Amino acid sequence: MDSLCCFNCSELAGGRSSRGSGKGRSHYGGIKYGFSLVKGKANHPMEDYHVAKFVQFQGRELGLFAIFDGHLGDSVPAYLQKHLFSNILKEEDFWTDPSRSIAKAYERTDQAILSHSPDLGRGGSTAVTAILVNGRLLWVANVGDSRGVLSRRGKAIQMTVDHEPNTERGSIENRGGFVSNMPGDVARVNGQLAVSRAFGDKNLKTHLRSDPDITNAEIDADTDLLILASDGLWKLYTLRF
Repeated sequence: MDSLCCFNCSELAGGRSSRGSGKGRSHYGGIKYGFSLVKGKANHPMEDYHVAKFVQFQGRELGLFAIFDGHLGDSVPAYLQKHLFSNILKEEDFWTDPSRSIAKAYERTDQAILSHSPDLGRGGSTAVTAILVNGRLLWVANVGDSRGVLSRRGKAIQMTVDHEPNTERGSIENRGGFVSNMPGDVARVNGQLAVSRAFGDKNLKTHLRSDPDITNAEIDADTDLLILASDGLWKLYTLRF
């Protein structure tokens, strides 16, 4: 599945994510956002969900943006769409230590997903999230291979880390798992999953991580836009270029 969500900062001086697109803007500034979700050629139903909205929270405006790329069903990305941001904002230290709060909420949300299993099924999901505070301070976090890329004066700055089995082989093997590298296929955890971190995936969880990598940036007049997208889009454009 291919999913994209972005906000446009050039003017600076969530429902179910099946096929569709939309747009909106900040209530107080010139920041605009848009999203597009397109079902790929896979035989299974659409498994991507998104969040794209501005909300008022404790006297501040928050832009909340995310792509949740599900696998083996859509129950986990649907759960993330409904609960992940609310769990982050429930953290008492969110304003004083956003990075720690985001990390704690990611872990707590994953534990909730696993505790509901098998209600949530056997599948899982990657995630890339962005929180924009008052149009000026940006926090981006990810688990898996969906990416966030910031453009500043036309220069691309990757805000996320791809969590691939080969790059985190040591962690997987230390947890008792293995990484397969079959000819003609991508590296997979235990021959199954093509990412080394994910929400859910109860059958593989002892060999997977769900802690996010987190980065932050100041948004100013030199910032062009931020793009959040699933791996399908990045692979497509990498091949084209």
